[in-house]
Amino acid sequence: MSKLQIGLAIAGALLLAALVVHGAWTARRNQPRLAEPEAAPVEPHGLDGLSLDPVAPAAAGSADEDGLLLPTMQDRRAQLDPLIDVSATIELEHPVSGEAVLQHMPATRRVGSKPYAIEGLDQATGQWEPPQPGRRYSALQAGVQLANRAGALNEIEYSEFVMKTQALADAVGGTPEFPDMLDAVARARELDAFASEHDAQLSVTLRARHTAWSAGYVQQNAARLGFVAGVLPGRMVLPASVGGQPPVLGLHYDAQAAQAEDPAQTAIREMTLSLDVAQVARSEQPYVRLRETATRLAEVMDGQITDDNGQFLSTDAMDLIGSELENLYDKLDERELSAGSLLARRLFS
Repeated sequence: MSKLQIGLAIAGALLLAALVVHGAWTARRNQPRLAEPEAAPVEPHGLDGLSLDPVAPAAAGSADEDGLLLPTMQDRRAQLDPLIDVSATIELEHPVSGEAVLQHMPATRRVGSKPYAIEGLDQATGQWEPPQPGRRYSALQAGVQLANRAGALNEIEYSEFVMKTQALADAVGGTPEFPDMLDAVARARELDAFASEHDAQLSVTLRARHTAWSAGYVQQNAARLGFVAGVLPGRMVLPASVGGQPPVLGLHYDAQAAQAEDPAQTAIREMTLSLDVAQVARSEQPYVRLRETATRLAEVMDGQITDDNGQFLSTDAMDLIGSELENLYDKLDERELSAGSLLARRLFS
């Protein structure tokens, strides 16, 4: 073999080796980032002094399909409020038992798209409360919510409210007194207009700069900041500091990836952090935690923070959102519908 042939053979071997190495490097680069092995359970920690320790949702209440906690025992007091409800009083010929009221309650607790509630005036305590067995009530009241995210109470829904309440009153020997329908509908439209103007649901998107993430990698890094699994696949939540309250933040990623047989083989290129402003108390500093969580995850996971359209969110843009949010909190406070309060959670649902 001539020197030229030997040189060409060596060059070819080197080229082949280079191609193999490059192929392996490319495959490794394109492989989704995987969760790191951990000898002990992940311990959540705070962001710049903000406690992110989770409160187990199951200990405080149940969760609905969107992951928001439903009112718990601490909310099971009289809930009807003239700020967001229209009510009809039911005068009784004589006190009735809680069992009798419960027996004749409507099959559904909704009127159209609005929550419907019955309360009794406890003969012993003089307090309004949802009917309970073993109690006696000297009066009843029925109420329907004036507005929610489905819109304002309309004339058809009001008529259904009247029929349900009249049927209950007839069954327990009571006489209902209804507010004027036109006034109630007008109040509903005004409240709905206010709610529409002051409803804010914020979200930021984290996009992978280079390498995609596996579902396990997303879950591990979110758990390190206090997130726990939500009710739905591809959803994690940051629990509130007070048990029974809705989560402070939500984290959403590909639901199919979350249900994959081998999470390590999934490839996720973006996830969303969300904040339902009216549902979370201002004292939780939810927007501060949203920003700091997004920043921390972006740093650790080599991601970029963008809006829903993929546009980079600058610090100035985030500051402006925070300033507008403070004004929104003030307006909700002025209306006695402070973010995170039971009334706000009912109205903005």
